[in-house]
Amino acid sequence: MTASETSLNHSSRVAEMRPEYAHCAKSGDWLLDVWVQPGASRNEAVGLFQGRLKLKLSAPAVENKANKALVRYVAKTLGLKQRDVELVKGHTSRAKTLAIASQLEPAWDRLAPGDNG
Repeated sequence: MTASETSLNHSSRVAEMRPEYAHCAKSGDWLLDVWVQPGASRNEAVGLFQGRLKLKLSAPAVENKANKALVRYVAKTLGLKQRDVELVKGHTSRAKTLAIASQLEPAWDRLAPGDNG
């Protein structure tokens, strides 16, 4: 097997392990599709909803508080700086998309339901 075939095979295995709510963007950033339930008792990932990672956030959905809490939670859970996580779609919706600036693929398993980061 050539080096390029080995690399392609590794990339295929990594893509198979990637959850359905995480995608690589053309820009090189990573996209994370989430469904947010604001006003919960605590911040936590609870499962999937409509192909998105469902996150409960304790912040209320007023004055952009839930959006800011979402960015903080995802950045902290993935071990990134807040400036590396940006809400790019769904500012006023529960269905949101985050762009994650990271040269390496984030450890998506840290966001798995049951892990509270």
